[in-house]
Formats: sequence, C-alpha cells, structure tokens
Amino acid sequence: MAMAMQAEVGAVNGAEGAAIRTRGLTKFYGKNRGIEDVDLDVREGEVFGFLGPNGAGKTTTIRTLLDEIRATAGSATILGLDTHKEAMAIRRRIGYIPGDLALYPNLTGRDTLTYFANMRGGVDWSFVDELAERLDSDLSRKVGDLSTGNRQKVGVIQAFMNRPDLLIMDEPTSGLDPLVQREFQTLVRKVAAEGRTVFLSSHTLSEVQRVADRVGIIRDGRLITVESVAGLRSKAMRRVEFVLDSEADVSDFQAVAGVRDVVVSGTHVEMSFDGDMGELLKAATDEHAVADIRTSEAGLEEIFLTYYHTEREAE
Repeated sequence: MAMAMQAEVGAVNGAEGAAIRTRGLTKFYGKNRGIEDVDLDVREGEVFGFLGPNGAGKTTTIRTLLDEIRATAGSATILGLDTHKEAMAIRRRIGYIPGDLALYPNLTGRDTLTYFANMRGGVDWSFVDELAERLDSDLSRKVGDLSTGNRQKVGVIQAFMNRPDLLIMDEPTSGLDPLVQREFQTLVRKVAAEGRTVFLSSHTLSEVQRVADRVGIIRDGRLITVESVAGLRSKAMRRVEFVLDSEADVSDFQAVAGVRDVVVSGTHVEMSFDGDMGELLKAATDEHAVADIRTSEAGLEEIFLTYYHTEREAE
C-alpha cells in the first residue's frame, strides 16, 4: 500500500494536510443515535477506506459531512473549508457518489453528465468519453432504460469527470461487474497518484484493501479505530487445520489462548488461532497423534469481522 505507517484516530496534527477533518461530529435522529463523537482526519493525497456493516453509520457520516443533514454537535472541514458555512464552495471541488444514487430517468447518460457539467462550470468532454470507454458505458441510452450497474457507471463518471480535489464515494461499486470494478480501482489509484484524495465508504473490506492506504472502522455510530491496511493485517488470525489419528473433542482445544471457532468433524479439526503455536501443538498431541497440519493466513475480510466482533465483546 502507498502508506504502511500505522495511525491512531486523529493522528494528523493541525488542519494543514487534512482533506477531511471532523471533531466530535454527532448526529441524533430524535433519541436514536446516527453517529456520535466522530474524530477523523483524512490526509490529502491518500485513499481512505471507511468500513462498517450496513447500519453502522457510514452514510450518516457522509451526509453530515456534506451538510445534507445538519449535525447535532461537533464540527467538520473539507479541504480546509467549513462544511456548513462553505458548503457551496466545497461542492465545486469534490466528486460525490451517494449510496442511494438517483438520476433523472428520461435523460440519456450524456444528458445527465451535461447537466452536472453545467453545474460545475464545464468539463473536458474528451476525458468524459475516456471514462465512458474505460467503464464500458453507453451514454446514448436513457438512464431509466439502464440496469442498476449501468446507472452506477454514469454515477461514477459524473464523480470523476471534473477531476476533483476530493472524491467522496458511498458504496461506489454497487452493481458493477468484476471487470468494471477493476477499472474503477485503477481510476482511484490514478487520482491518488496525482495527489488528490479519495474517501471510499464500503461494507466490504476486500473492495477497499486493493486501493486504500488507511482504513477507519465504524461500529454503532462510533469510530473505533483508524489504521493502515498493513496494521489491520497484522491482527490476522490464522486458520489452522489438524488431521488427527483419532476422534477429537472441542474441549481438547478451547482452553488454549487464542483459539476461536473450533469445528470438529471426527478426526478433522479446524479453528481460528492467533496465539502461541507451541501451546496449540501441545494441546493437539496430548491425546492424539497429528497426521497432518495446515495453516493459512486469514483473509482481510475475516480479520475485519474478527476485529469488529472483538471490539463489541470488549465493550
């Protein structure tokens, strides 16, 4: 990844260098919490992944940031501008894909992009055509006649087409096929390589890990950590599989520190493990002989879910 250093929440000191900054950002819907006390710094020139399951507060954070809904408390800046007082100036410098993308159904894709281009004072249409070609988007068809994935392509093009200083995207690859997702990732990397910033919200870590420098994890409306993708991977639990010479029992392994999710099927044992392998081998050989052992690093998606679950248990 472009940046391997680990960072804690609010690691950037001072407004300089922060494309997005929030302090105590809070939004309540009546008595129901949307987000609370979100302190976040997104550095200029980085790709920042904003992760959490559906309902965690990702979209509320984005909509509050963009002043689409009014914050209950706290403050936020985008590109050094106050998100409430200078919202219009911010809009001219960002590209945005909402999670609930809605486009005029009777306009063609090109008409839709022309509408957005006029709002932004014009765009380089050769670049728009390049984006359409890369994403395999037919801009001559009416939006209402397009599939969900093809409508999403129009949304992606409108976000990128004015080469914004900051891209804010909420589940941007929803409905896109794998080849188009790969092209989208290439576009994101190019934005970062040019020193511009990407804020990418998703509930799928595998989508973010290919392009992000750092990730923030939100749970139940609270930002619980910000760290590099490498830092998140360092928390990896291994998958361990044993084939034993006799039938095993779950209790043979559950007492070992670091063991989770033990599944026993006769002589075959699987588990997640982040402890001392020597202790695990001792437990395996106390009552059995080991015929075979396999270990593998857990995928980032599993790491994320394990981390999320651990934070919930700790609270």
